[in-house]
Amino acid sequence: MPRTMLQRCPACSSYGFSRECDCGETRVAVAPLRFSPEDPQGDRRRQREGWGSEEWVKNLPTPRKEGEEEE
Repeated sequence: MPRTMLQRCPACSSYGFSRECDCGETRVAVAPLRFSPEDPQGDRRRQREGWGSEEWVKNLPTPRKEGEEEE
């Protein structure tokens, strides 16, 4: 079952409710999934993706280049 009812074909840009387009391509969801500030699965997702681990922290972008001092 699709995530949303309305689907769009990337090949011919037609809209419809079925997954299969008349041109033969597969339609994709038009709108993203709903966002909830409570995020009931957020803790599991962050744990699975390794947020907060040492490796994750090292990969964060920094505004300063290495060796540069703070003003």
